[in-house]
Amino acid sequence: MRLALQEAKKGMGRTSPNPCVGAVVINHGKVVGKGYHKKAGTPHAEIHALQAAGGKAKEATLYVTLEPCNHTGRTPPCTEAVLRAGISRVVIGMLDPNPTVAGGGADYLSSHGVTVSAGVLEQECCEINLPFIKHATTGHPWVIMKAGMSIDGRIAAVPGQATPITGKESLRRVHGLRSQVDAILVGIGTALADDPSLTTRLHGSGSGRDPLRVVLDTELRLPAAAGMLQQDSPARTWIFCARGADKKQHRRLEAAGAVIKTVPVASRGELELKAVLTVLGRAGVTSLLVEGGSRVHGSFLESGLVDQLFLFVAPIFLGEQGVPLATFSQRGRRRRLSQLKVVKSRRCGEDVLLEGRFFNTI
Repeated sequence: MRLALQEAKKGMGRTSPNPCVGAVVINHGKVVGKGYHKKAGTPHAEIHALQAAGGKAKEATLYVTLEPCNHTGRTPPCTEAVLRAGISRVVIGMLDPNPTVAGGGADYLSSHGVTVSAGVLEQECCEINLPFIKHATTGHPWVIMKAGMSIDGRIAAVPGQATPITGKESLRRVHGLRSQVDAILVGIGTALADDPSLTTRLHGSGSGRDPLRVVLDTELRLPAAAGMLQQDSPARTWIFCARGADKKQHRRLEAAGAVIKTVPVASRGELELKAVLTVLGRAGVTSLLVEGGSRVHGSFLESGLVDQLFLFVAPIFLGEQGVPLATFSQRGRRRRLSQLKVVKSRRCGEDVLLEGRFFNTI
C-alpha cells in the first residue's frame, strides 16, 4: 500500500475534481504492475496498473489507495476491469467518501468472488485526498488560508500598500502551493493594492499550473485593466459581487474576460462566503487558496470556513500601524473561534512556515 501511495502522490494537484489514486499489482510477492490517476477523464490508477501487469494480473493481488469505482462516469467502472483481469484479491486503502457510492465497489467485487479488505493505511490515503473528501461530503472546496506576515502579526506596513515581507524560499513554496489548488481567492482590497497576477511561477520546472482566479468584489471596483485580466493564461478570472452592482462596470469586466458571479450579501455588508463556496463547489473546485487580505482572512475564520493554514513568518517587525493578519467583526471579537492545531513547522530560508489545521469541517 505504501507503494500505491507513492504512485498516488504523482498525481497530486492534477486530478481535480477526481481524487489522487495509486494502484499496485502483486503476484507471488513481486510487483508486476503499477500506475496512478493522471488527470480527470483519463484512465484510473487501476487501469494503468492492470495494463502494466498484463497476463500476470491473473490470480494476483491489487493494492489501491481508494475503493475502485463501480459506476460509469467519464470512464468505465474499474470493478469490471478488475474482474476481467482475473484479480483474486483487492486491498483498499480507503472507501469512497461519497455517501451515494461508498462501499459499492468493494461489495460488487466481493459478490463476484474477489477477496476484499479495506482500511489499510487509511489515514495516509485520506491525507492526500482531503479536498476530494470534503467536496464529496459537503459540496464545498477544501479551504486553505495562506499569508506572509511579520513576527508581530502584520501582513503590510500600512493599509492599501503592498509590502514585501517574506523571502525567496517562501515565495517558491507559495507558487508550488498555487500549482496544486483549483482556485485562488483574494479580496478587492488586496486586488487594488497589489494588482496581483495570481499566476503560478515555478521557474525551470515546467510543471506550473495556473488556478482559477477569484476576487470578492461586492461593488465591482476592480478595473478592467487589472493585471490578472491581462494575463496570457488559460485560467479564468471570476469576480463575485452583490446583486445590483454597477451594470456598466459589469459589462466592462466581462469584455475584459472576467466571469461575473452574483451572491447574496451577509448581514455585515460582505458577500456571503458560504454562497461563494457553493458556487465554486458546483463548478468542480475542490481546493481553494485564500490569500487575503485582512478582512477576507477575518471573515473566513469567523465563519469557520478555513480547513488548513499556511503561515509564513518573517523575522521582521512592522509595528502597530501595520495591517493585521485578520480583522474581525464586533461579533467575531466577542466569541471563541475554532481551535487551530499546528501540525508542522519548518524553515523556509530565513522565514518559518507554520502549517495548521482547523477540525471544524470533516
